[in-house]
Amino acid sequence: MAQATASKTNWFAIWVSVAIVVIIALVIALVVWMNSAAKDPGTPPSGSGINQETGAVVVGDGDQTLDLYLDFMCPICNQFETTYGEEIQDLVNDGTITLNIHPIAILDRYSQGTNYSTRSANAMYCVVETDPDAAVPFMQAMFTNQPEENSPGLTDAQILDIAKGVGVTGIDSCVGDGTYSKFVGAMTEKTPIQPGSQGIGTPTLAVNGEVIANNTIPAVGQFKTLFD
Repeated sequence: MAQATASKTNWFAIWVSVAIVVIIALVIALVVWMNSAAKDPGTPPSGSGINQETGAVVVGDGDQTLDLYLDFMCPICNQFETTYGEEIQDLVNDGTITLNIHPIAILDRYSQGTNYSTRSANAMYCVVETDPDAAVPFMQAMFTNQPEENSPGLTDAQILDIAKGVGVTGIDSCVGDGTYSKFVGAMTEKTPIQPGSQGIGTPTLAVNGEVIANNTIPAVGQFKTLFD
């Protein structure tokens, strides 16, 4: 009798094992889905002024390239534009370089939960999608009106006013809905790291595809020597 009892199939143990396997499979599927969602680049902006693959706002058509990665909350980015903006624009205008502006978001944590860096980068895509020629004027106006770090940043309404000031309207829903926010996040993750740095920083410059350290940027008036 004991032998017969021992030979009975333990269905409870089997079903418990099956349930565990199913749960593990569901957990794995959830993790995969979450990772895929986290890497979702969202909807890329269209328009002739935007490189959808790199996220660059393209200004000019020179043979050489300057890639500039910036965050609109970054005060050093503002200083860089104030210091070198005119020289860079001269290089664009004389056909020396193509300027690739990458609006990224690494300073959202300094805007009291409003995600200003992401919102402002998204807004630049909204502007450039509507009018590529407004790219530099909008960037300059955003830096002119740059909020302090650890502030809420500009409101969407204020950003729309800045866009209107450079001739771009009709982007209210694009700005308000954060249409390209996921794209901003995806492009931010692709930002190269400067030599000697441990992580992404702004501004970051790449000359003809080669990332340079900020301490190697030439003195004022000599920026063009990077392309000699």
